[in-house]
Amino acid sequence: MKKKEFNRLRNQLIRWYRKDHRVLPWRETNDPYHIWVSEVMLQQTQVNTVLSYYRRFLVRFPDVESLARADLQAVLKAWEGLGYYGRARNLHEAARSIVDDLEGKIPDTLEAFLTLPGVGEYIGAAVQSIAFHRPHAVLDGNVKRLLARLFLIIAPVNRSGSLAAFRGAAADLLDKRNPGTFNQAVMELGALVCKPKNPNCEACPLPSFCQAYQHQQTNNYPKKVKRKPIPEHHVAVGVVLKDNKVLITRRKPEGLLGGLWEFPGGEVKNDETAEQACTREIKEEVALRVGVVSYLTRIKHAYTHFKIVMDVFICSFLSGKIRLTGPVDYRWITLNEIDHYPFPKANHKFIPFLKAFVKELSQQ
Repeated sequence: MKKKEFNRLRNQLIRWYRKDHRVLPWRETNDPYHIWVSEVMLQQTQVNTVLSYYRRFLVRFPDVESLARADLQAVLKAWEGLGYYGRARNLHEAARSIVDDLEGKIPDTLEAFLTLPGVGEYIGAAVQSIAFHRPHAVLDGNVKRLLARLFLIIAPVNRSGSLAAFRGAAADLLDKRNPGTFNQAVMELGALVCKPKNPNCEACPLPSFCQAYQHQQTNNYPKKVKRKPIPEHHVAVGVVLKDNKVLITRRKPEGLLGGLWEFPGGEVKNDETAEQACTREIKEEVALRVGVVSYLTRIKHAYTHFKIVMDVFICSFLSGKIRLTGPVDYRWITLNEIDHYPFPKANHKFIPFLKAFVKELSQQ
């Protein structure tokens, strides 16, 4: 594509964006902290889900200083239900670095910004271009799909070896005079029009530039390599009752669901029942001997790379003194206190059943 064509494409895309973009709160601000929070939340999460979290989070932590000085548990509680909790932990740690080491100023160069925890190429380019007008092209799933159709890129979008091809195309396409608006326009077009299935080409401002459209190949792009089926794990969890309280444990700070609270349990082995796994895991994790009183429910939950089927049991405390081997902390709490602690979404799926069970038990 020649320089004049690139300029025409950029101008048409920006005109479309200014006319048809969604009105979103993070587009109504120039505050780099607010823009940064929105971009972190929008990773792997749909806009409609992010909206309420974004507003509540900024009410609780309106600036980088308030986030830096907050306790991590408070940050995780504010993030509860949004998933991918490493994002919250990294954002919190990065805010602390900014306040402690950078005089509270968010870096306005990509190189410096990338040194912060959790800031990768996409977050870096998005925040730097939108908040500071730096000429860096964003590259996410929406952008890759758009680029693949515009230029008939045959490299699979879900293969790491294809990254260089898409980076080059994104950099060539970027409007360096107006990088923030252009990046948002590319992402918006991918989200609203150039969808994965059945793209709405009639509403697209770029049909004359799109090679896939010109060759009637839009449904054949982008190319993907077939993924292996997502594994499913069977786990058992026990709610241990003692003196009208229940036992909760906190996961180690790093890794999947790091820092969140949960009920003890783990994976069911091939040679045992879910009930046996429940009592075994509790003994291994917290050194308590418990007895299963009742089966509560089964819930299913999907993570990015695996699924779980979780059987939940009500257990009575029999003997022992808590000694932690996997978790890093524990509490005996009443169910009235449970909302003060951040839990994974999988636990939230059965907590209403637990509350109903305990209420019924107390009325007997």
